[in-house]
Amino acid sequence: MENSGFVKLRPPIALVVDDEPLILMDTSDMISDEGYAVLEASSADEALAFLERHSSLQLLFTDVQMPGRLNGLDLARQVEERWPHIQVIVASGACRPGPDDLPSNVSFIAKPISAGLVREVLRFHQRQKYPENPDDSE
Repeated sequence: MENSGFVKLRPPIALVVDDEPLILMDTSDMISDEGYAVLEASSADEALAFLERHSSLQLLFTDVQMPGRLNGLDLARQVEERWPHIQVIVASGACRPGPDDLPSNVSFIAKPISAGLVREVLRFHQRQKYPENPDDSE
């Protein structure tokens, strides 16, 4: 993962983490299409090391099962604890986390994912972060 280009990116910025190169590319494209500048990592360990240097991004989208010390669930918990301003989406085709496996504000998507589903979850997170003012609905 390239660190030098990070300072040039404009928000919103997403970090996409998956060890499968084609899935990583497809997911990054879907998130980029929603207006995010996208950075990529191929493991949770690599993503955590990056976040320890550059935590001013807005979104983490991570797979669950990856090689290394951490998996995506571990990464999601650490991000929620250390950088609560980062929205987190976890995706997996191999496992489904139980109700207590993820922090309450982390979303889970079952793979295979689609652009429409990614868009829907990103918009859900935006509504959670910036709820509409009830006085503006008149």
